[in-house]
Amino acid sequence: MIYLTRVEEFSAAHRLHLPDQDEAGNAELFGECSNPRGHGHNYKLEVTIRGAIPPDTGMLLDLKRMGEIIDRVIIRQVDHKHLNFDVPFLAGKNPTAENLAVAFWNLLADQFPGAQLHELRIFETERSYITYRGEA
Repeated sequence: MIYLTRVEEFSAAHRLHLPDQDEAGNAELFGECSNPRGHGHNYKLEVTIRGAIPPDTGMLLDLKRMGEIIDRVIIRQVDHKHLNFDVPFLAGKNPTAENLAVAFWNLLADQFPGAQLHELRIFETERSYITYRGEA
């Protein structure tokens, strides 16, 4: 079993809030991340796939092809967008890193020929990230 990781980046804005909470409640839950006009991040996305090394090519998946898949399926939809308003697959979801990971997983899960999606890691900042490995 071999594990292959591709790192991509995107920039996006979002606002963390719950519609049934007032501004004070949202500020208490999410702090400055509940700014009514939103705020932005330069996200880093790490996508890891796994599988057996094919004896003919010697590589699980061409890294350029992997990057093209991630770009087509995820990056083009979120880069330089406001995640609360501009991204249909996030409609109705609070765009936390956790919810992004689950949504990205659902979009990418069957996209890598000959390999299985193993892990997603999303960095909102250099010091904070989440890791998701799919449903248990």
